[in-house]
Amino acid sequence: MKAAVIAFFVTLASASAQNTSGSLPAACGPIDASFNVRLDESQRALAQPEPGKALIYFIYDSGAASDVFPPTEPMMLGIDGVWVGANRGNSYFAVSVSPGEHHMCAASRYYRKAELVVLEHLQAEAGKIYFFRTRFAILRDSKYLELDLVNSDEGHYLIASYPLSISHLKR
Repeated sequence: MKAAVIAFFVTLASASAQNTSGSLPAACGPIDASFNVRLDESQRALAQPEPGKALIYFIYDSGAASDVFPPTEPMMLGIDGVWVGANRGNSYFAVSVSPGEHHMCAASRYYRKAELVVLEHLQAEAGKIYFFRTRFAILRDSKYLELDLVNSDEGHYLIASYPLSISHLKR
């Protein structure tokens, strides 16, 4: 058990990064982007993928970390170098993608001096639905951002529990 816990934290530390270089990885959008986000409490239904496409749900699960990372701060999500939306607090949104390999980015600007960034990739298949959950984790004095693929049962449960996030890039 102890080895599993250590392996978890080593994986967590290597999968997440604090970016202090003034730029974001290629999977993200522009560093100066920001979003207006509103939540729609009436939307809690699961959509189906368009024909020939895959559907990716991004779910922000603020959980117990909401005391440390205010849920008012948007979690920006990008695919293949373009910001596709943002969540705020416990919320979700979905994006339709073509089949193939996609590179995803989750970033928070909670700390204005450095962004918290995490990357993930997906080999999307037409007709499939994928659920990615973002969460903050705290390990001693370090704060990490997680972006994890979750199973469909967990994805359905979270979507039924949280409102839809509707976001627009600020101009």
